[in-house]
Amino acid sequence: RLCWSILDRLCSDVGGTPHLNRIKTRRERAVSVAFLAGLLAGLAACGKGEEAAAPPPPQVSVVEVKKRTIDVEIPRVAQVESSREVEVVARVSGFLERINYTEGTLVTEGDVMFEMDKKPFVARLAAAKGELEASKARLWTANANLNRIRPLAEADAMSQSDLDQAIGEKQAADAAVYSAQATLTNAEINLGYTTIHAPVTGLSGQARQREGAYLNSMSDSANLTYVAQIDPIWVNYAVSQNELEKYRADSAQGRFIPPAEDKFTFEILLADGSIFPHRGTLDFLDPTFDSETGTFTVRTTVPNPDFTLRPGMFVTAKLLGGRRPNALVVPQEAVHQTAQGQIIWLVDSDGTAEARPVTTGDWVDDGWDIETGLKDGESVIVEGFQRLRPGVPVKTVPFDPNKSKPAESKTAAAAGDKG
Repeated sequence: RLCWSILDRLCSDVGGTPHLNRIKTRRERAVSVAFLAGLLAGLAACGKGEEAAAPPPPQVSVVEVKKRTIDVEIPRVAQVESSREVEVVARVSGFLERINYTEGTLVTEGDVMFEMDKKPFVARLAAAKGELEASKARLWTANANLNRIRPLAEADAMSQSDLDQAIGEKQAADAAVYSAQATLTNAEINLGYTTIHAPVTGLSGQARQREGAYLNSMSDSANLTYVAQIDPIWVNYAVSQNELEKYRADSAQGRFIPPAEDKFTFEILLADGSIFPHRGTLDFLDPTFDSETGTFTVRTTVPNPDFTLRPGMFVTAKLLGGRRPNALVVPQEAVHQTAQGQIIWLVDSDGTAEARPVTTGDWVDDGWDIETGLKDGESVIVEGFQRLRPGVPVKTVPFDPNKSKPAESKTAAAAGDKG
């Protein structure tokens, strides 16, 4: 203001005439112009000084974190496996005559899947029946002979050796009947094996042999197909040694509360993100670690009445049932990944910004459980990071989690209209 006042006095009229107009000589005019130029430069400096005034502190949105008990969900990539996959194998040798099922479809336990040529086995069964009848006839003769010889031997009309021979022939005839009966039973079993049934209810595989092929029960040609039971079905995933030790330590120190009797449940997420309508139960923990991967297998059994899950599929299995007391959860936006690790921005008690390294734990709803680096009651910055630097004063306002949702909804709606 002083600079402008001086300029105004120089340029103002005195008795109707400006000061510059009253300067007569060229030298006086040159000096006056130089003085005026310096004065204008000072005015510019005055303006810049006013523009360089300190800007207002940046505004940030904050949340005050409080300890609370949270439900723990532990997601893992898992793979689906049949709860009972059975190979369908020819148990006798012969020619394959007929395939009676549609490959890849559901078969019920007991359904006829394959038929072999029965004629050789029917003939063997008939021969076994004839041999049994012949053995029975020889047994009858041996019994009759023994019944005649025994009283004569007792009356000393025949020798003791004759009696012993008759007894031996009768016992040999008894054994021959037993052997013939076993041969007949074996022939009946083998004839039954020519009709191959589904061992379980499940999805059938592709037939590995075709009609007319010779099946050798002692070679790979006997492997015809498989049937995979898929209701219920198994979902397997791996747990590392470090994860197991952390679980045990957290449980011992009260940082993790398992469900009663360790009855965990599992929620299954499909590849498109949808939730499978049926939950699984913990079924099996492998007692040994894999020496190559350092992990052990956890298995859950899941009802699968609609056959949505198929063997070999990859899904996400969420372990449910555990709780974590005294957890500190911050919104997702508050956690930043840097070259040195994860950090969050806080507002100190003196109203300045602070960057602090943290360790994140489980994902909870729409935020991170902070395991280390954060204390109860601290103010965490969630929005307004553009002008933040450590030690910079900030102006805080409460974080509104619904503030950005309308904009996101409009963007999604616009994308849908465009599609």
